Amino acid sequence: MSYEITGKLIAKFDIVQRTETFKTREFVIEKTEDINGRSITNYAKFQCVQDKTAMPDRFNLGDEVKVMFNIKGTKWMKDGRENYITNLDAWRMETLKLQGDADMPASSNYNDIPPAADVVDDLPF
Repeated sequence: MSYEITGKLIAKFDIVQRTETFKTREFVIEKTEDINGRSITNYAKFQCVQDKTAMPDRFNLGDEVKVMFNIKGTKWMKDGRENYITNLDAWRMETLKLQGDADMPASSNYNDIPPAADVVDDLPF
C-alpha cells in the first residue's frame, strides 16, 4: 500500500553506502496542520534506497513537496530481545505548484484559451 504526504523539505542527508551493493539516503519533511485552532507541526524522516538516493537532489530546502512512500517494518533479535524498526521508504517526490507561483498564471480567463485548430464537429446535434 502506498501513502503520500505534502510538506516542506527541511533536511537532506548524505548517501550512506550500507554494503557494497546497498545504499540509502534520508530526508525530512515538516508538516504543519491547524487542528481545532492549534497549529501542530510534525516531522517525518524518509529513506530512499538504491537508485532513488538522488531523488532529493532536485529539490531545495524550503521547497513544498509531495512525497509518495511505502511503510516497511523489520523485526530482529538482539541480545535475546525482539527489536523493531519502521521505515518510510520514499519512491517519488514532486514539487507542489501553488497558485500564484512565478511560473504559473495567477488566473486565467476565456481569452487565455488557445483557439481550436482543425476541429471537426461531427456531433449529430
